[in-house]
Amino acid sequence: MILPDKHIHNLIDCLTRSNFSFAIYRLPWTDECYFVMQTNPVTETLNDIADLNGKKGFVIAPFRITEEQPLILIRPDITAFDWTEIGQALSSFRYKDAILSCKKIPGEAVCPFTEEERYSRYNDAFDRFMEPLQKKAFKKLVLSRPAFHLLKEDFSPLETFIKACNEYPRMMIYLCHTPTTGTWMGSTPEIILSGHAQNWNTVALAGTMAVTENQESAEWSDKNKEEQALVAEYIRKIVKRHGRKMTEKGPYTARAGQLVHLKTDFHFQLKETGFLGDLLKELHPTPAVCGLPKAEAYAFIPENEGYERRYYSGFIGWLDPEGATDIYVNLRCMEIRSHEVKLYAGGGILPSSEVRLEWEETEEKLKTMKNIL
Repeated sequence: MILPDKHIHNLIDCLTRSNFSFAIYRLPWTDECYFVMQTNPVTETLNDIADLNGKKGFVIAPFRITEEQPLILIRPDITAFDWTEIGQALSSFRYKDAILSCKKIPGEAVCPFTEEERYSRYNDAFDRFMEPLQKKAFKKLVLSRPAFHLLKEDFSPLETFIKACNEYPRMMIYLCHTPTTGTWMGSTPEIILSGHAQNWNTVALAGTMAVTENQESAEWSDKNKEEQALVAEYIRKIVKRHGRKMTEKGPYTARAGQLVHLKTDFHFQLKETGFLGDLLKELHPTPAVCGLPKAEAYAFIPENEGYERRYYSGFIGWLDPEGATDIYVNLRCMEIRSHEVKLYAGGGILPSSEVRLEWEETEEKLKTMKNIL
């Protein structure tokens, strides 16, 4: 994928500093991108995932909904596909000149903690997670952490989005901005819900290793196999409750950037597509980003992880109950600020986990975004 002409390039970059909400995204194994924009600057916020029932638009949901981090639905007042249509749509937008005049908000980068301090904080959180795991209060917990990266003065969100599209053909790539959430970008391999009409699918994705020369014959550890099996069983139960004629493929080794994961595909039919919000509410958060038992893990993580995940490990994508829906778990993502980006990564923790190996796994995951900066 190549950059559009300079005018459209500048306009999309300026949109990331505006009061308008938009998203641009590219689905796996495709070369064209979709554009969605809301022409009213008033952000539509929802307090419950079930409120998405019957709704259409681009959704960005946090790991947990709070007053500060609501679920956002970008209304599709403008939609376009490929650069020609996107250029035409933006060129006719009445506020384009005002958007082009948007300047970067002055501010200082905040990159707290040295590498040693970051590891120490992660180690402390790991110990807090391991204690209830070893007491068998949980089967699994997911521990994540942030990292920071300073931006160059000439950083371009759209140029970075294009680079991600070219680097990661297997992933869903997005650039999304709203006045409420700020600007986010990600390269995610994990579908949470995709389909149209009666035919739908979701996946169980867990277990992580760096890419080897022969990834198809990857030797997976017992820890990775157990982690993936827990996620697959959770997804399987929900699909059986909501869908019919379910078929299952996997687990198999699937590549995502410079990493491989264990993946199971679930295909099923839905009689009624007006209640996709109810299905998403049951699916989110999956054990791949939270833990088991779900409710207890969902309460434990914010109290013990040591920071706020915000929209990392939530979900993001296009929702249309009467057309095609493509919604992904918000993994391998970053929050773009004025002088820096905040990156996020996590991994599943079991009683058999080792802190150094888990730290190294998150380091590998962080490289997905670092490599395009």
